[in-house]
Amino acid sequence: MKKIALIAFASLMSLTAHAGDIEAGKAKSMLCAACHGADGISLAPIYPNLKGQKAQYIEKQLKAFKEGTRQDPVMAPMAMPLTDEDIANLAAYFESLK
Repeated sequence: MKKIALIAFASLMSLTAHAGDIEAGKAKSMLCAACHGADGISLAPIYPNLKGQKAQYIEKQLKAFKEGTRQDPVMAPMAMPLTDEDIANLAAYFESLK
C-alpha cells in the first residue's frame, strides 16, 4: 500500500511540475488561430476545437506530431519548432479556456 501511495504521489508531482504558463501559451496561440480559431473553436470542421481540451492530451498530440509518431502534413511543420516549454504553455492555455 505504501508503494502505491508513493507512486501516486510521484505521478501527481510530475504532472504539476510540467504545468505551463497560460499567458505565454496565449501569446504563442496566435500561430494556432488560423486553423483552430482565435478562441480555440475552429470554424472549419476538419480542424478540432482546442478550447477546454485537457492539457495532457494536447501535449501528447503536439509531441507526437513533432516526433513524427503522428503524421499530418499541416500539423507536423507547425509542431516541429515548438519547444517542450512552448507545448506545455499552449496546452495550459487551451485547457484554461472554459
